[in-house]
Amino acid sequence: MEETPNMPQGSDQNLLDSQTFSISDLAREFDITPRTIRFWEDQGLLFPRREGQNRVFLRRDRTRLKLALRGKRLGLSLARIQEMISMYDTARDETPQLLKFLDVLAERRADYERQREDIEAVLAEIAGFEQVCRELLAKEAGAEATVVKNTPGG
Repeated sequence: MEETPNMPQGSDQNLLDSQTFSISDLAREFDITPRTIRFWEDQGLLFPRREGQNRVFLRRDRTRLKLALRGKRLGLSLARIQEMISMYDTARDETPQLLKFLDVLAERRADYERQREDIEAVLAEIAGFEQVCRELLAKEAGAEATVVKNTPGG
């Protein structure tokens, strides 16, 4: 949004900060269910205002939800997600958060590398079993062909 002469300095940011979202807005934007959003609220990560029966989420809640979903996609535990989000709430200097996030990412990468190695080992075993089964089937098919060939009238 472009500032106009009629708008005081900082009005754009104030408008963005005051932007609100319904639970349906967030569910649609992030392609999740309202129940998922209520889960994150129950876990203490989102703090919507109430207007009657309706939840009203601020940009801060939207950002926290986005971070929580990103953490979930990375395979982080709920406790780790809460820890990472709370770091962003309290510090003005982003360096500690970024360093911590790099540590978390390195841990996740190592976990996924181990999982990939395990998966590759299992796939190799499966390929070996498949080969043995094919060889046994080929031997049986060859033996049956020989039996049919050697029977009278065959």
